[in-house]
Amino acid sequence: MEASGKVTPQLMLAVGTAVIGSLQFGYNTGVINAPQDIIEGFYNETWTSRYSEHIPQTLLTALWSLSVAIFSVGGMMGSFSVSIFVNHFGRRNSMLMANVLAFIAAALMGFSKLASSFEMLIIGRFVVGLYSGLSTGFVPMYVGEISPTTLRGAFGTLHQLGVVLGILMAQIFGIESIMGNASLWPLLLSFTFFPAVLQCVLLPICPESPRYLLINRNEESKACNVLKKLRGTDDVAEDMQEMKEECQQMMREPKITIPELFRSPQYRQPIFIAIMLQLSQQLSGINAVFYYSTGIFERAGVSQPVYATIGAGVVNTVFTVISLFVVERAGRRSLHLTGLLGMAGSAVLMTIALALLDQLKWMSYVSIGAIFLFVAFFEIGPGPIPWFIVAELFSQGPRPAAIAVAGFCNWSANFVVGMGFQYVEQLCGPYVFIIFTLLLLGFFVFTYFKVPETKGRTFEEISAAFRHSAGQPIEKYSAPEEFSSLGGTDYQL
Repeated sequence: MEASGKVTPQLMLAVGTAVIGSLQFGYNTGVINAPQDIIEGFYNETWTSRYSEHIPQTLLTALWSLSVAIFSVGGMMGSFSVSIFVNHFGRRNSMLMANVLAFIAAALMGFSKLASSFEMLIIGRFVVGLYSGLSTGFVPMYVGEISPTTLRGAFGTLHQLGVVLGILMAQIFGIESIMGNASLWPLLLSFTFFPAVLQCVLLPICPESPRYLLINRNEESKACNVLKKLRGTDDVAEDMQEMKEECQQMMREPKITIPELFRSPQYRQPIFIAIMLQLSQQLSGINAVFYYSTGIFERAGVSQPVYATIGAGVVNTVFTVISLFVVERAGRRSLHLTGLLGMAGSAVLMTIALALLDQLKWMSYVSIGAIFLFVAFFEIGPGPIPWFIVAELFSQGPRPAAIAVAGFCNWSANFVVGMGFQYVEQLCGPYVFIIFTLLLLGFFVFTYFKVPETKGRTFEEISAAFRHSAGQPIEKYSAPEEFSSLGGTDYQL
C-alpha cells in the first residue's frame, strides 16, 4: 500500500528521538580513548594524594583496562535485561526510564575529579554501559516496529548512523583544544547528560509502538490511532490486519522464554542466524582496526594522528549514510555479503602493507587507504544490518528475548576483542589481520548459505517461512520458496 511507505513528521520525530539512544552508545564507546594519558595522570594524582607514593605501573594499567572494559560488562548486563523492560513497560517508556542511568553515569563521571575518586569514574563507566546495553535493544526494536515494511531497512540503518555519529562526536570533542584536556575531561565524559535531557523532553510526545499496544496490551483503538499518525493517513487497514494476524499466531504459541528460543525448531534457526550476524559484526576486526589505526597513522608520518582517526570516523559516517539509501534496493543479505568480502580484501591489503612497511615507505599510505576501505565496507553491511535484522527475524512474542540474546552475544564478543586484541597483536604483529580475514570469509560463507533475504517482507511472512522450514503447518503464508531461495541454496540449518 503506497500510503504506508510515507515518511511523515510524526514518524521522523519518533525515529529520530529513539536514535538519540544510539548516539549515546556510540559516544560512550569512543569517548574514553582520546583523554587516556590525562585520565591516567588523574589516577596517579589521586593515588599519590591518598598514599603519598606514585601508583605502580601494573596497577595503573589494570585500572585503565578496567575503566575501558567495564563499559562492555555493563552493556552485556543491560542487553540481557531488554526483554524484562519492554514487556512490562513498553518500548517508549523503557527508553524513557533508561535515561535515569545516563543521568547517574554523567554525575558519577562528571564529579569524579572534584571528589578525587577514580572509583566514581569506573562505576560511572559501568552504569553508562548498562544504559548503552539497554539502548542497543530498545532502539532497533522500537524503530522496526513503528516503521512501514517498505522503509524498515532504511530506518533500521539509522541506529548504526546514530552510533557512528556518536563516535565521531567523541573523537572531535576529545581534541585537546576542545574538551580533551586536563581541566575539561570530566565534562567530556559527562556530556552524555545533554542528549539524555533532550530525549526525556521528546519521548513523551512520541507514540508507543502500535504493535506493542495491539499485540501485548490488546488496545486496538489506541494502536489504530497511533498508526494513523505515524502513516499520515486514515487508511491503515492493511497494517492493522498484518498485526492482527501476527497476534493470532502469537496466541497459538506458548510464552517464549530465552531457553525456548534454543529448544524450539521454529526459533532455533533464526536465533542461530541472529547470533552469527552479531558475531560477524564484532569479530570482523573493526574495533581492532580503530585501536591499531593511530599507530599506523603515526608510522605513516601523520603529525596529528588524532585528525587521521577523525578522518576514519568521517568515512564511517559517510558510508553508513550510503547504506541507509541502498539497503531497501540492494537488500540486507546482499549488502552484508558485500561488506564481509570487502572487509576481507581490505584486511589482506592491510596485512601486506604493514608487513612491507619497513622496506617500502610508501606502503604506509596503502595502510591508511586499507583502513579507510575496511571501515567503508564495514558500514555497508556488517555495521548496520545485524542490529535491525534481528528484529525482522522474529514475531512479536519471541522478539524481546531474541534481541536480548543477540545483544548479549554482541557485547560479549566486543569485550573479548577489546581485552584480547593487544595480546594477540603482540604475538602476531601485522599478521594479526589474517585471523580477521579468515573469520570474515567464514561469516561470508555462513551468510551466503544460511541467511535469508528479509527485504520487503512483513514480520509474519518472515516468521511463517521459519515455521514452514521447521515442518509446522502454515495457514496464511503460502510462498516460502521465495523467502528460502538464496542463490539456489536452501537456508535451513
